[in-house]
Amino acid sequence: MAIKVANNQSLTAITALPSAVSGGAMTLLETQTASDSSTLSFTSNIDDTYDEYVFKFINIHGTDDQVFSFNVSIDSGSNYNVAKTTTYFNTYLPEDSSVGSSNNLSYKTSNDLAQGTGFQYLHSYINGDADCGCVGSLTLYAPSSTTFVKHFIFRGSSIYPSSDSDGMKDQFVAGYANSTSAVDAVQFKMTSGNIESGVIKMYGIS
Repeated sequence: MAIKVANNQSLTAITALPSAVSGGAMTLLETQTASDSSTLSFTSNIDDTYDEYVFKFINIHGTDDQVFSFNVSIDSGSNYNVAKTTTYFNTYLPEDSSVGSSNNLSYKTSNDLAQGTGFQYLHSYINGDADCGCVGSLTLYAPSSTTFVKHFIFRGSSIYPSSDSDGMKDQFVAGYANSTSAVDAVQFKMTSGNIESGVIKMYGIS
C-alpha cells in the first residue's frame, strides 16, 4: 500500500497516533527535593510497569566540594550493595582556558567499578560555592527483569573546583548491576556530607 503525502510534504492537525505506534511518553512518578539531606531514596514505583526509568537531576548542590553518587537495591531499600561493573570518563575545560594542561578528555579508572558493591560516582567533584551545582540524567533499563542484568547510562554536567581555575566538567558513566533479581529501589547521596539542595525527578518511559 502506497503512503499518501500532502503535495507540500507536510502533515498538520495530527491529534493522535495510531494504536500500534508508541509515543515514548514520560510519566512523572515521583519528585524529591533535598534539604540538607543525607540521602534521597526512591523505594516505590520501580516495578514492571515500565521497561525504562529516567532520573533527572536539577541543580544538585552540596555542602562542600563533593562527589554525587548512586546505588541500587534488590530488597526494597534495606541494602544498597548490588555488584556493578562500570566505566567513567569526562571532559573538562577550566574557566581560564589558558590552563592548557587541564583541558582534557580522560578515562577515570579511580571512578569506575569492577564488580564493586559501593556507590557509583556520577559527578566528581562538584564545586561547593553557593552558585554551583550539577545537573544530569540517569537511565535505568528493565529493572524488574529476572532474566537480565540491569544496564544504566548517565550523562551530566557540573562545575568542577580547581586550584588553577574552576571549570566545566561533562561526565559519562555506563554500566550494569550484575544481578538477575529485580531492582526495586535507587538511592542517591554525596560520598561525604549532605545534599544541601536540589531536585530529583523520576519518570517512567512508555
